[in-house]
Amino acid sequence: MRITVFGATGNIGQVVVAEALNRGHQVTAVTRSAAKATQLPASVQVEVADVNNVEDVIRLSQGQDLVISATRPTEGQEKQLVSIANALLEGLLETHTRLLLVGGAACLTVPNTGGKLVLDDVSLVPPAWKSIAQACYEQYQHCVSHRNQNWTYMSPAALIGPGARTEQFRVSDGELLVDEQGKSHISWQDFAIALLDEAQSPKFLGGKLTVGY
Repeated sequence: MRITVFGATGNIGQVVVAEALNRGHQVTAVTRSAAKATQLPASVQVEVADVNNVEDVIRLSQGQDLVISATRPTEGQEKQLVSIANALLEGLLETHTRLLLVGGAACLTVPNTGGKLVLDDVSLVPPAWKSIAQACYEQYQHCVSHRNQNWTYMSPAALIGPGARTEQFRVSDGELLVDEQGKSHISWQDFAIALLDEAQSPKFLGGKLTVGY
């Protein structure tokens, strides 16, 4: 596949690029900073662009099979997540390219709570995380209401970070995944595997999925 990855130099973006290359895909890696391009493998095509710019989205998705967005705004700029989703959806409407959007867990439901959202569970979203969680929830809702429905929203577990590439995880279409110890977590590496699985064999088009142990 020909895949464009926005946010390619971020924590998740770098792992996604590596997983895509490992599977033999052609990757265009997009970053906002040319200085960060040195972090990327030599085999990718590097582009400097702004995911908030619809024209950049159109240019870098033309002729591509898929766009993956793994961007994260800086602290205090969380509301940009909605405008990012809008720029992607509008731009990709022009090129008819599918979108895999790495979002947050806020839109998932908490197991055994009768449908309570992760966003509203203070044990999962403490006050310090509320702003980014709210922005992720609004980002997902914007996708749902947009005229372009050629997307999949991918939510991580409650906790995501560096770890092992186990290839042993579960996938859900809307409920937060929790392990036997009551912990909701996933490594960046296993998250990238699940994301590329969905890229190659779409099962959640126009909806969300999550992954966890």
